[in-house]
Amino acid sequence: MDYFEAVSRRRSVRRYTATLVPDSVIDKAIDAALLAPNSSNLQTWGFYWVKSSDSRQKLVQACLGQGAARTAKHLVVVTADRKLWKQSRDALLDSYKDGSAPAIVKTYYQKIVPFLYAYSLLAPLKWLLLNITGLFKPISRRPFSAGSVDEICIKSAALGAENFMLAVSAQGYDTCPMEGFDEVRVKKILGLSCSTRVVMVISAGERDSRGIWGEQFRVPKSWRVQVV
Repeated sequence: MDYFEAVSRRRSVRRYTATLVPDSVIDKAIDAALLAPNSSNLQTWGFYWVKSSDSRQKLVQACLGQGAARTAKHLVVVTADRKLWKQSRDALLDSYKDGSAPAIVKTYYQKIVPFLYAYSLLAPLKWLLLNITGLFKPISRRPFSAGSVDEICIKSAALGAENFMLAVSAQGYDTCPMEGFDEVRVKKILGLSCSTRVVMVISAGERDSRGIWGEQFRVPKSWRVQVV
């Protein structure tokens, strides 16, 4: 299946058949998710493949018992955690042999990234500094607070989630990204930290004939796409 076929066949499936989906399908899709683009290559995402029957049952309940979770053969929780930036940063710099990272790379990851991702108590000061600088030249004015860092991490996690779903579609199976869940309960089930955000829960399986609610609908392209 080529890329465009995988994109067009992907639908949000609300009910799955009893057909088993090989673990290899999910494992391969997770590998694809980890290749997604992400902010500063800090990879602040997490993918929790819930296989324990007890945790799975609790997760279905936390997803409000909806059919997309209840009938799924696999459940994967996608998370974002801004505090993972340092671990990824250190690993990235260590990947350069003998500390041979270019000076611009060292400056970015040792000075700029910590300024943006850490020191949340200094958010008002960072906001002021970024916006004053922006009066004189173009500058990225975010992130400056824990909330704006969370937003960036969530965007990166969503890119990984899309890679995951398209990879499942390319293998002939189906998914449903769910935002209808109790985040507090999901975090408790997985033992997640306070800084971790649950971006979505993705179910996977083989679509049931009743699993898609009608033909795919999109508003006219001209409503959302402008050439400027």
